[in-house]
Amino acid sequence: MPLSIGIVGLPNVGKSTLFNALTKNDILAANYPFATIEPNTGVVPIPDERLEQLAKLFNPKEVIPAVIKFVDIAGLVAGAHKGEGLGNQFLSHIREVDALVMVVRAFASTDVQHVENSVHPGRDIDIILTELVLADLQTVDKRLPVLDKEARANPKLEPDVELLSSAKKLLEDNQPLHDDSELAKNARDNDNFKQLQLLTLKPIIYVFNVDESDLTDVDKQIELNKLIAQDESVWLSAAMESELKDLPQNEADELLKSIRIDEPGLNKLAKAAYSALDLQSFLTAGPKEVRAWTISKEATAPEAAGTIHSDFQKGFIAADVVTFSDLIAAGSWPAARSQGKVRTEGKNYKMEPEDVVEFKFNV
Repeated sequence: MPLSIGIVGLPNVGKSTLFNALTKNDILAANYPFATIEPNTGVVPIPDERLEQLAKLFNPKEVIPAVIKFVDIAGLVAGAHKGEGLGNQFLSHIREVDALVMVVRAFASTDVQHVENSVHPGRDIDIILTELVLADLQTVDKRLPVLDKEARANPKLEPDVELLSSAKKLLEDNQPLHDDSELAKNARDNDNFKQLQLLTLKPIIYVFNVDESDLTDVDKQIELNKLIAQDESVWLSAAMESELKDLPQNEADELLKSIRIDEPGLNKLAKAAYSALDLQSFLTAGPKEVRAWTISKEATAPEAAGTIHSDFQKGFIAADVVTFSDLIAAGSWPAARSQGKVRTEGKNYKMEPEDVVEFKFNV
């Protein structure tokens, strides 16, 4: 299953335009609230230049990148946690994703109405975060008395009650749960919390949707980044990304070069999603396929093998590993092996992002 990212924000901030550009799709992107009712989903390949280089060496039948599933969720409004603007329905869709992309409108346009009648990124971020917090508070308030009762019969649940009580206090102070890193880590590892699917435990990737002319405005970027409680954000123009998706690659490259941009914003978003979820890719290569596989940054070799097939993990013996750059320089697996660049790793080996792997297993 690919990791899933929910695209959220107020109505008319560019969510559907961004989703269309990501998925090269043409869903309705209209100038009125709630143009998107049911969530639209699309699977997006993660840009990876290494795959093209490996394909030149192995001439495989298939080249398969790692992917992300994006879900375009209808715009939230103030009062969504109480059902305003179909809010309860939309919030339920958010619970099912691994992380959130919050699209924040920072572009001016008389052609696209703003649900709050003015462009104010800080206010918009506060509205969305408050709705997520209040939705979580409702969930915690409903669960805590039940868990407390269960703990009286089973004292082993008392630490869970304490953790949920701490979460409630944080939410009552209008703070997302991910603001407390220690609590968030404990909650993500706790079975009772996992069942609740709390929204503010999910990583948030902030995407500032700006005018094309602002893409290289460093001062504006610094100003907007002050609005969020994290170091990184993604800076893009959804309108320009939509234009890029319809251009041949050479023309798209020329357009980016003309405005002094190194890569499409969508590439940056894919990388930010990997970073937010502490993920990385390892590679496999051969005449059948060249492929990128998604794993956690802490994954061991057997766990990586399990992403290919569960039998690979169960019967794991060892992994032959070569660094991507060494394999490219050598020109083939046999050449890399003869140069001493291929090493055999065991069950405790932690995978690295540049690993190209052949697994040995017995089933």
